[in-house]
Amino acid sequence: MRQKPTVLAREIVASSRLFRVEEVQLRFSNGVERTYERLVGRGAGYGAVMIVAMIDADHALLVEEYCGGTDEYELSLPKGLIEPGEDVLAAADRELKEEAGYGARQLEHLTELSLSPGYMSQKIQVVLATDLYEERLEGDEPEPMRVDRVNLRELAQLAQNVQFSEGRALAALYLVRDLLTQRGAYQP
Repeated sequence: MRQKPTVLAREIVASSRLFRVEEVQLRFSNGVERTYERLVGRGAGYGAVMIVAMIDADHALLVEEYCGGTDEYELSLPKGLIEPGEDVLAAADRELKEEAGYGARQLEHLTELSLSPGYMSQKIQVVLATDLYEERLEGDEPEPMRVDRVNLRELAQLAQNVQFSEGRALAALYLVRDLLTQRGAYQP
């Protein structure tokens, strides 16, 4: 196992409502020193959750929402922040109800993914939701989200869709497809 670099200094160099930019000065085991910048989330850092909600044996739900980062309406999986005191599965069920209008009788935590570990500290918990039923909760979205679905057999085509660009969501869909195939619950 490699020795992590020694932290020589840390400083918040910029701040917004959502993020802080932290400058970290490091010394590596070979003596080389570098300054890194990374985005760190605000607040207590309860994390976030992304849900692969299977509406049937072949189809996962997608939601369409406006994304400030790309200035476009994008398709992705339902996702959101974990509230203080809330566990991952409860957050997944709540976000699924708020964004897609479904609850899940079966929820399973699968893994944790990062977006850009080279400069972002945020991670997201991936949850598989099955045995869905209709139920809507009021969320914090500024407008209703359109709900769509994707066939797990069509993930390569989804990756070419100009409205779908989130790599974590694509990775989660492939992960679920492989997991369900291994379990015999899905036939590619």
